[in-house]
Amino acid sequence: MINTFFKKSILAVMAVALMAAALPVTSVFAADDPSTAQISNEKLEKIWARELKVYERLGKAFDRSDAFTALIQARIDLARQNGKDVTSLQAALDAFAAATRKAHPLYESFKGIVNSHKGFDANGKVTDTSQAQGTVEAMRDALKQVKDAMGGTGRALRAAIKAFREANPHPREQTDPSTSG
Repeated sequence: MINTFFKKSILAVMAVALMAAALPVTSVFAADDPSTAQISNEKLEKIWARELKVYERLGKAFDRSDAFTALIQARIDLARQNGKDVTSLQAALDAFAAATRKAHPLYESFKGIVNSHKGFDANGKVTDTSQAQGTVEAMRDALKQVKDAMGGTGRALRAAIKAFREANPHPREQTDPSTSG
């Protein structure tokens, strides 16, 4: 039962990994920093397409965050009932939940950037280079704000779950020295 609990927990954490994977994308834009020089329309279109993909992934992650947090909380409660020390796991989940509550309104606030997509047409093609450059910069800054608000809590939660599993292996996963070789 505990083994199933942690397998499901790891799967759930993978959903968080998706969210965490989406957040570091702002560092990728450093190489494509539109503020450093005038860049081609093609490059702006590629950057905008990547930013939109990140925006969509974040939206899906935020949509699932309440259910994810509730699932992990239920697993922690079960482990606590089974006498396990879940202090660090609970702290990591609490930090993640708080960061999600802080980051979600930031995410919602930059829907206007996406909806107006100044300088881009509906297909993501540049119609005005200077406006497109401003839109890409605004989106990059907004994504960075979400990343900063999350503060690496998704990774910390994943690490806490991994450490808990290593400290509390399921009895079937342990090797019994009396039965081996």
